[in-house]
Amino acid sequence: MSQMQYEAVIGLEIHAELITRSKMFCACSADYASAPEPNTLICPVCTGLPGSMPVVNRRAVEQAIMVGLALHCQINPMNVFARKNYYYPDLPKGYQISQYDLPIAVNGWLDVSVDETPVRVRVRRAHLEEDTAKLFHQGQAALVDFNRAGIPLLEIVSEPDMHSVEAVLAYATQIRAILRYLGVNSGDMEKGVLRFEANVSVRPVGSQELRTRTEIKNLNSFRALTRAVAYEIQRQTAIYEAGGEVVQETLGWDDVRGITLSQRGKEEAHDYRYFPEPDLPPLEIDPAWIESLRAQLPELPEARGERFLREYGLKRQDARLLTSEKALADYFEAVVRCAKSKPHEVSNWITGEFLRCVNDFNASIDAISLPPQHLARLIDMVSEGTLNASSAKLVLREIFQSGQSPQAIVEQRNLAQISDEGYLTGIIAQVLDENPDAVASYLAGKETVLQWLMGQIARQTRGKANPQIARHLLLEMLKKRQGEGKED
Repeated sequence: MSQMQYEAVIGLEIHAELITRSKMFCACSADYASAPEPNTLICPVCTGLPGSMPVVNRRAVEQAIMVGLALHCQINPMNVFARKNYYYPDLPKGYQISQYDLPIAVNGWLDVSVDETPVRVRVRRAHLEEDTAKLFHQGQAALVDFNRAGIPLLEIVSEPDMHSVEAVLAYATQIRAILRYLGVNSGDMEKGVLRFEANVSVRPVGSQELRTRTEIKNLNSFRALTRAVAYEIQRQTAIYEAGGEVVQETLGWDDVRGITLSQRGKEEAHDYRYFPEPDLPPLEIDPAWIESLRAQLPELPEARGERFLREYGLKRQDARLLTSEKALADYFEAVVRCAKSKPHEVSNWITGEFLRCVNDFNASIDAISLPPQHLARLIDMVSEGTLNASSAKLVLREIFQSGQSPQAIVEQRNLAQISDEGYLTGIIAQVLDENPDAVASYLAGKETVLQWLMGQIARQTRGKANPQIARHLLLEMLKKRQGEGKED
């Protein structure tokens, strides 16, 4: 009897802190990361003191609308804020101001690629709420810093349309890229400004049922997200194969042990006792406001990637990589504008050696010290035959370290490629004269000797011989010697 096959059913909730000057419902600074001391960016509103009155942050609403539009959502003209009631030490009011019945954006979608296959993930909703304070555990005690309490938070909730870890990663990566393109979130997951919660269930392959799901909370890296989802799929599959039943619960992820751990029973909406926030009137959004924000949307990753395919003739994989970060796409286009070389040559350098240097030197593309015109000139020097590829890689690393122009480094280190045919003819003649056995082997039909002879030419010229010209001259001179041999 064959064992039943299972497939995963996964939905994702993404919590993104919005980049605003003030908090969601008060005038306190939202720059809590730069606060000199805990509990200094606070007021009666964000600490939940009696009698304090919240006021909606207009900029946060604008950013939420722009994200909704980027995700092809409908923007609700009437929004209602609600109280989501639960008690935890990092929630000073005992409730969170959020949205429930009428969120800001609904019924959207995002297309992602999984192994070059398009997958459409529906976006159920995107709603505004406030972030919680931060807890610091010391032994048996917990310290609370309210500087983060009240930071504008956008929650993006997908439908359970993903069926693999790869789809989850593709969707999460694309959402992060969109948020960064819009300038509404830094995407810096190490600082906790972007967090994931995954709802996971498994079912027999071919079934359309939605089985009991678990929710994995507070995943703050792509690595944690993919590992936790993969583990939970495996765990639930093993339970069903053993004849058991999955329990609906909220789970935490232990990154060290690589396992999910039960935290509490899964809450449903009625557990939070939602009701309209009495201190905030319904938020009406003018359709003209929505259209003005739509007009401000930048070219987003998917559209930019398609344009790179059409306009520059790039490979799809390269176009996707180059448009994964706005700063990288901007840099690529700046280099293309400066370079005489073809766009695909620029793409090869940026997706290859350039990004390798960025990683090796821990550089930031947002504040790269290598001007586009310097990289363009370096690539052109290779295309023109002034510099060979291996020397160009050395020059690129030197530019990252010293900030000098490629021309200056090439001159200082005498790296210019030798293309003078007269000079190279003399070198090649010397190599052939000194290696008669190798010449005889080649003329006898052993073509692999050609590469060895090219190596000898490179050694004689310290790697500076133009390989195309040297190879052409070498073949011509070997052909000539073959002719001379027949005459004899």
